[in-house]
Amino acid sequence: MTHPMAVRIDHLALAAHDARESAQFLADVLGLPAPYEAGPFVAVDVDETFTIDYAAPPIDFPGQHVAFLVGEDDFDVILARLQHRGIIYWADPGQRWVGQYNTHDGGRGLYFDDPAGHHLEIITRRYGSGG
Repeated sequence: MTHPMAVRIDHLALAAHDARESAQFLADVLGLPAPYEAGPFVAVDVDETFTIDYAAPPIDFPGQHVAFLVGEDDFDVILARLQHRGIIYWADPGQRWVGQYNTHDGGRGLYFDDPAGHHLEIITRRYGSGG
């Protein structure tokens, strides 16, 4: 009997206009450990197995989308940080429902942009999980 290969994302490299600014923004808003230098990158440990590495390329780049699954209590804390910092957030990826969050799959979710123009999302339930 063969076992399915275990595949996990180890790290994600994202372009930024200012790698340190974007890394610090992510760490501050999500309550993550301080960013650190990792070769040409500024890295943020999301958890014990996943890191986001920011770098400033010499070219223009499109914003990417990254979603983070968080607990209900963490959602409240992150939402409060966004509100305290005056960061605009939306309930939808089309950015129509400003200052609101959605309740998809019986959880909560919202979208906000980072300083590099990446479209970040926090959700408390995985899409398709019901509820």
